[in-house]
Amino acid sequence: MKYKNLPKESLEVTLSMLNTKWKPLIIKTLLTGTKRFGEIKSSVGKITQKVLTANLRDMEEKGLLERKVFQEMPPRVEYTLTDIGYSLAVVLDSMAEWGSAYKEFLKLLEKQSKKN
Repeated sequence: MKYKNLPKESLEVTLSMLNTKWKPLIIKTLLTGTKRFGEIKSSVGKITQKVLTANLRDMEEKGLLERKVFQEMPPRVEYTLTDIGYSLAVVLDSMAEWGSAYKEFLKLLEKQSKKN
């Protein structure tokens, strides 16, 4: 990705890095360390191989992760977050906190509506 192609607004830049439902889950998985394709697929959940491959390639192109291919049979490929990829941990933590707070908010709303 090139600087001139980035959106003008900083929030849009961040959103463009996390523009699928899978990328935050992939990053969360890789925050614990280097993983192979199958490990990422298992951890992320119901993602197809094609979609996971596309997301990993896009994230590599954007500089969020590194892909290392080992010249052995069968071929082994490992994925590791770059420093800039790791820096998204605070963003994901904030999103998770907000998600928890929102779930509590909805729970309270449901309790109130049952009382009425």
